[in-house]
Amino acid sequence: MANFTRAIASILIVLLTATFAVQPGMAGEATRVNKGSDNVAIKGYDPVAYFTKGQPMKGRPDMAYSWNGANWHFADESHRDMFAGSPERYAPQFGGFCSMALTRGEIKTIDPEAWRVIDGKLYLSFSKRGRGKFGEDTHANIKKAEESWENIRK
Repeated sequence: MANFTRAIASILIVLLTATFAVQPGMAGEATRVNKGSDNVAIKGYDPVAYFTKGQPMKGRPDMAYSWNGANWHFADESHRDMFAGSPERYAPQFGGFCSMALTRGEIKTIDPEAWRVIDGKLYLSFSKRGRGKFGEDTHANIKKAEESWENIRK
């Protein structure tokens, strides 16, 4: 009976640790990621392609990599490997949510075709119009979005 009790206790510890490791406000928490009900980040687009190809590309489900609580799709194995080696470098800012909406303290999904790479970082927008507005005062908008993102994540 003691072995059974220890086994149950061990299982509970593992489950509780996994549960609380990604809760808001906990040390080492995962960043909130823009993902669909299928758990796929940024509508299945390849985040590395924005940097290497200079354009959005749909990723392939068979070229997936799990990171930060979501599945990320890639156009090919080399992109998947690049991301796996340095996900923070290629992942979009603000979890892949609309950068312009965050300047207003809002969370919105994105159009993967509405994007910019600024200072080596990927920013996605709800629409091409929003991308244009974000670019009107880029650095001030980045600062506003960063402040909102920190407040939303708390």
